[in-house]
Amino acid sequence: MAAIGSLIFCTSCGNLLSASRGSEKNILKCDCCGSENPDHPPRTITTTTKPSDFPSLLRQKLSIVQTVERHKVQTEKIDTNTDCPKCGIRGVRYSEVQQRSADEGSTILFNCVCGERWSVNN
Repeated sequence: MAAIGSLIFCTSCGNLLSASRGSEKNILKCDCCGSENPDHPPRTITTTTKPSDFPSLLRQKLSIVQTVERHKVQTEKIDTNTDCPKCGIRGVRYSEVQQRSADEGSTILFNCVCGERWSVNN
């Protein structure tokens, strides 16, 4: 009998033997030619794998997802063409958000230094 990794072959005919088919005394018998090997030592095969060994679309999607903390993202811009309706200052901060479905326009949120807030739906 010859072993390659966890596979055991009959040296007489080359048939692949099943390790689980050995008797209590660990005698493997070839089903093809009938030869036996009583001297075959018992083996413990241990294999280790990494998640990257088995690629998965779900695992790839999960690794793409990023966590973003809202207070660390600068989304406001200054619109130099808009005046505040309360104080009249030109150049109001704004941010654009998608509050409705994707096929509808976005919402522009305006914030003035005086504290006035309003929104415009596009």
